[in-house]
Amino acid sequence: MMYDQTRAQQPAGQNRTPSERRTPGPEPLLPSSERDKVLQRLRHALNTFADTPRDALEEAESAYDEATAQLVTALAARRDLLRAAWADQDPESGSESDSEEFRNALRQYREITQRLLQL
Repeated sequence: MMYDQTRAQQPAGQNRTPSERRTPGPEPLLPSSERDKVLQRLRHALNTFADTPRDALEEAESAYDEATAQLVTALAARRDLLRAAWADQDPESGSESDSEEFRNALRQYREITQRLLQL
């Protein structure tokens, strides 16, 4: 490992790695506990494939079905929250707070839709 003079000259507590300086990514669509459960089932299917291929495939299919169902539910809930934030606002009022609500909702719709299209 090479000596980093710039990093050494920073005050204590300022030694951040590049990953710590990045802005946080979008919020996960599923809670980590739910993702972990599905991934554990998928790993189990992969690990048992050599001994019981049909059972492993059924387990993998079930994990896939569970993940898609959870994703659909999470996306519907997110849509409902977004809609609730702007549906009762009057777009013609010209209020700055209403405009900001609309702008924020549009940005969130765009981000979620782009993420879905990248799957």
